[in-house]
Amino acid sequence: MLSDGTLRLEQLSSAHLQGLADLGHDVDVQRYTYVPSPWEEGFENTWLARYEQGHAEGTRAGFAIVDEESGDFLGLAALVHIDHQGNQAEAGYIVAPQARGRGVAQRALQLLTGWALDDLGLARVELRITADNPASIRVAERSGFAREGVLRSVHLKQGIRTDVAVYSRIAGDER
Repeated sequence: MLSDGTLRLEQLSSAHLQGLADLGHDVDVQRYTYVPSPWEEGFENTWLARYEQGHAEGTRAGFAIVDEESGDFLGLAALVHIDHQGNQAEAGYIVAPQARGRGVAQRALQLLTGWALDDLGLARVELRITADNPASIRVAERSGFAREGVLRSVHLKQGIRTDVAVYSRIAGDER
C-alpha cells in the first residue's frame, strides 16, 4: 500500500469490482482508454484477473485509488506493462467522475511513479495519452513528465483512429 496521507493506492482486489465496473461505464473512460466500448457486462472481472495475473508474473501492477479518510474508491492507477528487461514501465490512471478536478490523478500518478522509480528501481515510466485528452495531459505535465512526441493514428477504437501523446519520467528527473 502506498499513501500520501490524503489518498492511498492499494492492490486491486475483488473489493474494487464495483468501482471498476462504474469506471467502465463512464463515457470519458470509454472514449480515452482501452476498455471495451460499449462496455461488456462483467468485464470488471476480466480487468481484475489481468492485474492479478500480472501481479503474480511481475508484468503489471494495479492499484485502487482510495480516499484515506472515507475509504471511497476514487479510481485506478497502474503499471499496465512492466518491461523488466528494458527496466521500464507504462503507467496509466483513471479517476472516477465524482473525484475529478480534485488533484486525485496527479497525487496517484506521483505515488505510482515514485514507487516505480524508487522501490522497483525502474529507469523509465511512460504514459500514453490520447492526444485530445487535455485533462490527462495536464496531469502528466504537472507530475513532471516530459512530452516526447505524438504517435499519429495509433489508437484504434470503434473504427476511429486517434493520435496518442507519449510522456515519460526517468529516474534522474527532478520531482
